[in-house]
Amino acid sequence: MQLLTSLLLPTYPDPPGPKVAANAVAVANQLGATLDAVVINVDIPDVSNAFSSLLLDLPAKIREVNAASRNCGKALLDAIAVEAGRRKVTLTSQALKAQPAFIGETAAREGRYFDVCMVGWMRDTESIRATAEEVVFSSGRPTLILPGDEDVGTLDHVVIAWDGSRVAARAVADARPFLERASTISIVTVTDEKVLPHEDVGDRLAHGLAARGLPAKAERIHAGDNEIGAALEDHAMRINGNLLVMGGWGHSRIRDFVLGGATEGILSDLRLPVLMSH
Repeated sequence: MQLLTSLLLPTYPDPPGPKVAANAVAVANQLGATLDAVVINVDIPDVSNAFSSLLLDLPAKIREVNAASRNCGKALLDAIAVEAGRRKVTLTSQALKAQPAFIGETAAREGRYFDVCMVGWMRDTESIRATAEEVVFSSGRPTLILPGDEDVGTLDHVVIAWDGSRVAARAVADARPFLERASTISIVTVTDEKVLPHEDVGDRLAHGLAARGLPAKAERIHAGDNEIGAALEDHAMRINGNLLVMGGWGHSRIRDFVLGGATEGILSDLRLPVLMSH
């Protein structure tokens, strides 16, 4: 069955990083997948009145912002088309539009039609992070978060953050296309962050993956004084991992979404590609 991937690209107020096109096409190529590139341009409605038009020329400013968003979206699609042609990846593309408050929701809704969603990432860019969170927690699909300012390379050493939880199990199942193509799989359990269901949770997963013909080994680490997200990323990079697989944990408090410690840490300081499932 053909694997379908989608790259979701908001263009307002901040576009993703310059490497997102090449990275997304490279991942689709590694998976033997098709790629659907979706730009989501802003559509700010004209809510001006005579007074605001007189002082600020608000309608003109709105037209300017909307046009800049569309131009950015076109440039992104053009760059992806060039990369897809170079790597011979089957590409489709579309341009959607949404009001500012609904850009993330639009991305998540579109992502539901694909096997893997991809989103770009930029450090200290709140709008990019908000879209990524929305896709992770609302699309119902695994979401690959790609650093936006560096090449990701071949994702052949997969590091699984494992604690025996439901969301971790969901992430492992969703990571199957990556696990089947990996040369190394490291299962990492943080032992001093919370009570684990069993001491051997990592070994049990390693045995299960090995029974499926996948090369897996289990490791235990201590977070110590580090935040758990930082500890996981530090360890993954220390063992030359190039993809971190983990469950995305969070729950809703009225309208705010409260993230779990590991999820918050990863989304605050992303240093390698992360496949996150909820």
